[in-house]
Amino acid sequence: MMVARWAFAMSREHRLKEGDAVLLVDRKGRRYLQVLDPAKTFHSHLGPLPHAAIIGQEPGCRVQIATGHRFLVLRATLADFIQELPRRTQIIYPKDAGAILVYGDVFPGAVVVEAGLGSGALTLALLRAVGGEGKVVSYELEAKRVDSALANIRAFRLPLENLTVKVGDVYQGIEEREVDRVVLDVPEPWFVVASAAEALAPGGVFLSFVPTVLQVHQLREALHEHPEFDMAETVEVIVRPWHVEGRSVRPVHRMVAHTGFITTARKCAPGKMPRTR
Repeated sequence: MMVARWAFAMSREHRLKEGDAVLLVDRKGRRYLQVLDPAKTFHSHLGPLPHAAIIGQEPGCRVQIATGHRFLVLRATLADFIQELPRRTQIIYPKDAGAILVYGDVFPGAVVVEAGLGSGALTLALLRAVGGEGKVVSYELEAKRVDSALANIRAFRLPLENLTVKVGDVYQGIEEREVDRVVLDVPEPWFVVASAAEALAPGGVFLSFVPTVLQVHQLREALHEHPEFDMAETVEVIVRPWHVEGRSVRPVHRMVAHTGFITTARKCAPGKMPRTR
């Protein structure tokens, strides 16, 4: 396997600086994600906004351009950044990424094996959750996706040096041992159940995200048949935003409803209770 290591640097400096990911919001609430570069200019129908006019400002400022229009400038949150990521594959939406971190109990200092890397959206969330003392090992089958995913991750400027990317097939096995969590975003996670059991420390969490209930069923069967996995659960996360403006209070007309199912299980000593009908 080819292994690449990347380091990220960021400070808690409040003023915006070169390389920061920012969200520009116009008067109609339209949002634009930009990574600050003093040599670049953001162009829109409202007129040009040089990045140099933003660098050095505080997040939450309002920058006026030559045409008189103003943009609200905020440092992009992880949710903002994930939703605007350039991608060739379907990303895991913030609503699911948050649930994955909680149901997977991804904690500061954890060692997490992830597959696949994709566009790097879930990797970003995992890296932030494990913190500087943790580690994320990401398996990705297609080498051509790695550079773009790492570019996305670098753009968010995480202050971590704890990402290892392995170009290889996770279905062929997981090399790591005594890891805390195995998090899968692959189409056939049941092929990873046995190797995940070997990789996880006692009590470790297995988590899989898949889009269809047929995949869930096959995965749950594989987890039940394996003697070291117990406490399997499956959830679906649906978020319904609301429009609140004066006396108009109603659900918005469009929402991101079904995106996928999150299945978790724990590595336990053999001896689970038999299923009852």
